[in-house]
Amino acid sequence: MIDAKEGLFYGKSEKGFGKRQMKNWENVRLVREFSDQGVDCYKLAGGDYVNEYYVVSEAETRKLMNTPEVVGYEVYHCLIPATSQMLYYFKEQKKVTTANILSILRGALNYPLEESCYREHIRVHDISFLSSERVFQEDEIAGLEIKYSKLTMVPDSTLMIGDIIASGETLIHCLRYVTDFYRAHGAKLRNIIIFTIGGTKGIEILEKLTSEIREYWPDFEGFITVYYEGIFSTYQDKGVSGINLPDVDFYWKDGIIAPEFRRETLSMRDPLFEKCIIYDGGARRYEIHEHVEEVLDFWKGMLERCDVIDMNALIEEKLGYALPISYEDWLACNHFQEIESAQTKWLYEMEMRFADCLKQVTLKEIAQQRIEEFTTALRKYIL
Repeated sequence: MIDAKEGLFYGKSEKGFGKRQMKNWENVRLVREFSDQGVDCYKLAGGDYVNEYYVVSEAETRKLMNTPEVVGYEVYHCLIPATSQMLYYFKEQKKVTTANILSILRGALNYPLEESCYREHIRVHDISFLSSERVFQEDEIAGLEIKYSKLTMVPDSTLMIGDIIASGETLIHCLRYVTDFYRAHGAKLRNIIIFTIGGTKGIEILEKLTSEIREYWPDFEGFITVYYEGIFSTYQDKGVSGINLPDVDFYWKDGIIAPEFRRETLSMRDPLFEKCIIYDGGARRYEIHEHVEEVLDFWKGMLERCDVIDMNALIEEKLGYALPISYEDWLACNHFQEIESAQTKWLYEMEMRFADCLKQVTLKEIAQQRIEEFTTALRKYIL
């Protein structure tokens, strides 16, 4: 992911961001907000959160996140339809009028915020830039430092950000830097809209940041966060495969995934077993040879370890629940209780058939096929 190498250092003031069970997570329900122009939008309900959290699904973002072969400019292009439709919705809801975009380099360059605002006739008054880098002391991460800053102020505006949120360290650091800048100039923000391919950690972070910000801006409306295709989790260990990176790689378990994304992913079999939902977003866009190397290294590692990996345990890890599972338990596990039963019953049956069909294939066959497919598709980037 773009912020995959952030690490987990939060400093003395970040104790509230330590690992713990997500607040009210078991009570959260995914509720359909709208379905329009090929975009399906859901909103989190039941969590008693101070902010608004959305999950949006669209054909191009599903392709991006199911197909590591999507690289270069297409990574950016795949996010345009969903982003534009969500900004249109927010404009109609009067949640955004005057916008200022914060570009956290370089991850923000993957997000089409300016182009989407242009398409939806939302005026962007300015674009601010920040670059945050790790500081080392005796070969250990000691914190973050803003290395480049070009900030502009648009008082009482909506600040828009595009970023991948895994640990969220960079986002915390940059948001505090920006709000301090506004306060120093006697100005304030109306709200902040974030578009992310991200994980559950983001909710925990933004809930706490809202409380902090309202201490000096009592009428701050809060964060509006749009998650593309799902609110994912990061591995907390190396996973069943023994290859995954803790606090870096995204997967489904303990997250909330859009029904449309689950359906499309499982219709193709192999995408479910990729190392990460998005891999390194920066490398996919700009250092494509590094992305190719990461994907191939993963699948070669899976091929080498296929005889010692428990396939059933791997399937359960990737689906996010133990098998067998009842329909009612599956609904609760996926937070789908408020979604139309016609859709969920069909999806449940599909997932059960998917798991059953995997009994007829080996991990070795999947790994060999992915290595061949990926090598063929991106051969020109292989050094």
